[in-house]
Amino acid sequence: MASLRDVKNRITSTKKTSQITRAMQMVSASKLNRAEMNAKAYVPYMGKIQEVVAAIASGSADASHPMLTSRPVQKTAYLVITSDRGLAGAYNANVLRAVTTAINTRHASADEYVIFAIGRMGRDFFAKRGANVIESEVGLPDQPSFSDIKEIARKAVGMFTDGTYDELYMYYNHFVSAISQEVTEKKVLPLTDITPEAGTASYEFEPSPEAILEVLLPQYAESLIFGALLDGKASEHAARMTAMKSATDNASDLINSLTLVYNRARQAAITQEITEIVGGAAALE
Repeated sequence: MASLRDVKNRITSTKKTSQITRAMQMVSASKLNRAEMNAKAYVPYMGKIQEVVAAIASGSADASHPMLTSRPVQKTAYLVITSDRGLAGAYNANVLRAVTTAINTRHASADEYVIFAIGRMGRDFFAKRGANVIESEVGLPDQPSFSDIKEIARKAVGMFTDGTYDELYMYYNHFVSAISQEVTEKKVLPLTDITPEAGTASYEFEPSPEAILEVLLPQYAESLIFGALLDGKASEHAARMTAMKSATDNASDLINSLTLVYNRARQAAITQEITEIVGGAAALE
């Protein structure tokens, strides 16, 4: 059985750990508020650019672009959004599991797919398994801007247009609430599911629909990636806040349990000392 000193030392170390996890919980809660606002503020922009793209793609029979056309799939790209750090519960594991399952289902060889990794956890995961990680972006701030991922987004879109691969899927955690995040698979390219909503305003395009698509479609695809990153960041902070709260609660339960063990052992030791004193006094009579 552990000594009183060992139990007391464990109580002290657990209290220090709980102080750290509580502080991390509060920091994540603060970051979550801002990240959630950033993600929500981006939604109107995405809605408007999608409306314009859909109007062009469906309103002109002459409008065409390689990003709007499906072609035989010989190679697939996966853009995976994870975090740079752990201590976020199953946030990273759920995304990586979904991507791995999709790869194992769709491909028989590592030559059939490539990986774009945003986040150190995803990059390291696939690099250790010998996957072809052709581009990665790590060390992003907690509140990223488009400039932080501009290069990887443009490369991902540009390599599809160049024919390096034939479709691009994106995997990330969609923010539902502070306690719920959903792993999401989104097909970014080709853009074959863009349809205008009922009641959408009509547009006149200058100089031509083709010229506008040439500029707008890459921006739209890149915007999808950035929107997913903002969504993923909100999910990351929420997952870390929940994980740290759970860790703090578990530490509190452990402290209570250890304190009970300590008090019982201390009481037993005091009782033993009293018994020995009484026994010694009786022997002297």
